[in-house]
Amino acid sequence: MTTTAEQAAWFADTFGRLVTNVERVLLGKSHVIRLAFVALISEGHLLIEDYPGTGKTSLARAMAQSVRGTNSRIQFTPDLLPGDITGVSIYDQRAREFEFHRGPVFANIVLADEINRASPKTQAALLEVMEESRVTVDGESHPVPRPFMVIATQNPIEQAGTYRLPEAQLDRFIMKTTIGYPDHASTMRILGDAAIRAHDTEVPEIVTAEVVAEMAGLARGVHVDVSINDYVSRLIDATRGAEEVRLGVSVRGGLALVRCARALAAANGRHYVVPDDIKQLADPVLAHRLVLDAEAEFDGVSASSVIAQVVLETPPPSERQSG
Repeated sequence: MTTTAEQAAWFADTFGRLVTNVERVLLGKSHVIRLAFVALISEGHLLIEDYPGTGKTSLARAMAQSVRGTNSRIQFTPDLLPGDITGVSIYDQRAREFEFHRGPVFANIVLADEINRASPKTQAALLEVMEESRVTVDGESHPVPRPFMVIATQNPIEQAGTYRLPEAQLDRFIMKTTIGYPDHASTMRILGDAAIRAHDTEVPEIVTAEVVAEMAGLARGVHVDVSINDYVSRLIDATRGAEEVRLGVSVRGGLALVRCARALAAANGRHYVVPDDIKQLADPVLAHRLVLDAEAEFDGVSASSVIAQVVLETPPPSERQSG
């Protein structure tokens, strides 16, 4: 079903109220909050690489409260086991059968804190449920609630005792971004409320989980012109041909970019995608999917700089190719 202009206007109004609501907790970070909600409505997952104390937990809690959902936080450590995330089957002697006890992954918004501190086996257990939206234990499948979103974090300053996420697993995250420290004005407001603990702050409910599902359906109906698809194809082709890159963006990355662009267009009140939507999302959606050449990394080249150069050198479409 194609999304109409009236539906896009309703979508933009609802999206704006969600962002404003979460910004009560995460002051001065509307751009990051918008990206997080675009990821949620695109039915994807978010990877945040940032320093401690920037508000990652507050973001997850406030998003869940805004959509009347549940949230959980998993602190990843080297001794964390897959069952600690997904849940385990325990034998009930009275009923003489195994009973499944759900793990913390059964929530609408799951914060996987410092995901790179857990073993690859434990990381894989989380990434499996991210992809399948269900947990299978002892041959029995248990679906996770909808909407379902994992916000995983990594600390960029501590690498000792960590297990770097493989590139194939990074590709499962629809976006990667940072929150960063607040500006001076926001810091002053935060310090003025220092008597209130961050975890004591609650934001009101704006919509229900059913409305989020409806918004996701509307985003899927946003029109994408053939020229936009051609533009995305040329962008990902350009990443594969960049001399600093050993492995470029896959087709999955191109699909993720189009999905997010649909949600962003609707958030801006449009029922169609424009090239600026693609440009705005190119870095958070594509940069973490690149594998740079070792020599380029040694020279200080970043994936974001490669994406910026690719966007600069790839001309956007100048006219529509289909109605």
